[in-house]
Amino acid sequence: MPEISRRAFGGLVGGGAVTAVAATTTAAEAAQAPAERPFRARAAGSNGRRPNLLVILGDDLGWADLSSYGAPHIRTPNLDRLARQGVRFTDAYSGSSTCSPTRFSLYTGRYPGRTKGGLAEPIANRTQGLDPNHPTLASLLKKAGYSTALIGKWHCGWLPDYSPTKSGWDEFFGNHGGVLEYFSKLGQLGDHDLYEGDAEYQDLRYYTTVLTERAVEYVSRDHDRPWLLNLNFTTPHWPWLAEGDEETGAEIAARIRAATSQAEVSNALNHYDGGSVAKYTEMVESLDAAVGEVLAALRRSGQEEHTLVYFASDNGGERWSYLWPLSGEKSVLQEGGIRVPTIVRWPHRIDGHQASHEPNFSPDWTATFLEVAGARPDPAYPLDGTSLAGYLLRGERLPERDLFWRVRANRALRRGRWKYYQDAAGKDHLYDLGADLREQADLAPDEPDLLAELKAAWERTAAGLLPYPG
Repeated sequence: MPEISRRAFGGLVGGGAVTAVAATTTAAEAAQAPAERPFRARAAGSNGRRPNLLVILGDDLGWADLSSYGAPHIRTPNLDRLARQGVRFTDAYSGSSTCSPTRFSLYTGRYPGRTKGGLAEPIANRTQGLDPNHPTLASLLKKAGYSTALIGKWHCGWLPDYSPTKSGWDEFFGNHGGVLEYFSKLGQLGDHDLYEGDAEYQDLRYYTTVLTERAVEYVSRDHDRPWLLNLNFTTPHWPWLAEGDEETGAEIAARIRAATSQAEVSNALNHYDGGSVAKYTEMVESLDAAVGEVLAALRRSGQEEHTLVYFASDNGGERWSYLWPLSGEKSVLQEGGIRVPTIVRWPHRIDGHQASHEPNFSPDWTATFLEVAGARPDPAYPLDGTSLAGYLLRGERLPERDLFWRVRANRALRRGRWKYYQDAAGKDHLYDLGADLREQADLAPDEPDLLAELKAAWERTAAGLLPYPG
C-alpha cells in the first residue's frame, strides 16, 4: 500500500499527562525518534527462548483513534511509543465487525462461522458461547507448557456453560458479557458481571483501573514458565464514562436496576443520551495510560525483552470515534468497521521504528502466536489464519491469500489491493484500496471479470461455514 497520509505514518505526538506513568512521551523524545521505515525482518537469529505473549485488545477503538494513526485531538503517548519500539501495521483487520465474532476468530484462529457460537453478532444471551471442547489459543499454549490468563472482557458466553476457565485459561478476572457499567459492574443481562474465576467479585472502582491493577500484578509475578495474558479492556466502549464519572454511572446503574425488559437494560447501557468527542477522547487516553502502566510493570519485571506484545482493537469504532479517511463503522464490513490499529513489539526478535503494509487479520495472529510459542494447532480444527512468523522473523514473503469476512448484513473479501464488498441491500461493489481507501470509487462496472472472480472466491469459502439460524 502507498502512504495514506504523512500524519498517519508519523506517530510523533507530544504527551499531555494522562497519568503519572513514567512512560509518558515528551515532545523532545518524539522529535529525536528515528523516522518510521518500511518493515524488514532482522537478520539476527534467536536463542530459542519462547516468548511470553501479552495480547491487548481495546474495545470499539477506531483505526485512527491513536495519535500514531492520525488522530489530531487524541494523545496516546504510550501506544505511540509501543509503535516506535516495534511495528505499526497499516492494513490490519479484525476478524469481524463486532465484538464476540472477532474474539472467536482470535481465540480459535478460525472464521467465526466455523462454530455455532460465532454466528451470534454479537453474543447476547446465555444460550450462546464458545464450545469448551473447541481448541483455543489458550488451551493449545497450555498443552505446550504455557501459563494462561485472561483479564477483562471475555464475551464468548456466560456461566454456567461458558467461561475462559472452561476454554483453556488457567485464570480469569473480568466480565463475561459485551458491555457493563464501569462502576457498578452491572452488565448487559441486567445483573452483576465481574468475576474472579467463576465466582462473583465486588469492586466499585472504575473498571479500567481495576483491570490495569490486575494486569500489573500478573506480569510482575515471578513466573517459572512462559505465559499468555489476554488483556481485554472495555475502553472505549459505551457507556461513555471516564474516571470520576461516578454520578453518571450511578444514573445508568439505577436505570438498569429499574428495567423491566432486556430492551430497557440495553437502552441504559447504550447511553445514546450521553457522550461527546471530549468524553471519548478522555476514555481513549485513559486506555493509553492503562497500557502504559502495564508495559512499565513488564519492563520493571525484567521480561520486556522476551515478551511479544500485541495491541489491536476488536473491531472498528463508532459514534465518537475518529475514522478518517475510512468509510463505515462498527457492524459493517466497510473499512471503518474492520480495519483496526495494530502494533507488535518483541525486542528480542523485531526491530523498532517500522511500519508494515501487509494485509492481515485476527486469525493470522492466532497462527503466529502458536508458531512462535512452539505450539501446534489441532489437526481436527484447521486454522483459517496464516502465521506471520516467517515474514516477521525470517523475512519470508507472505503467501498470496484472501482475507474473508461474513456477517448477516454484509460480505467482504480482500485480495491484494482489491476488495469485494456486498452491502446490506445485496449490491456488489469492487474497490481498489491502493488508490481509494475511502471506498468511494466503485469499479464493479469497469472490472466485471475481477468482480465475478472475487465473488466466486467468497462464495466458495462461505459454503464451508455454518448457516445462520433462521
